[in-house]
Amino acid sequence: MNKVFTSICTIMIFIPWTILIFRLNDWALESPTAKIMISIYAVFMIFSGFFTLFTYLKMDRGALMKICLMINCLYALGGVAAIVLIVAPMS
Repeated sequence: MNKVFTSICTIMIFIPWTILIFRLNDWALESPTAKIMISIYAVFMIFSGFFTLFTYLKMDRGALMKICLMINCLYALGGVAAIVLIVAPMS
């Protein structure tokens, strides 16, 4: 079971980078679509950070999980920052 969760956490590292592929399209750069897409990716990044932290604390403390924990927690911080920038009113 540890290998399954470690694999999920490892795959979660690469999913946020798929936004670069979507952003090549013109429709992804328009205002409502861009906000929605960035919000979805930010929520996923926050979820992956918490999921990896939970997996690390409860199940697996291997070297690969330490790397996944570090990267996914950085992604989670970036996701929180993106949500704050979207929600905060511009003055």
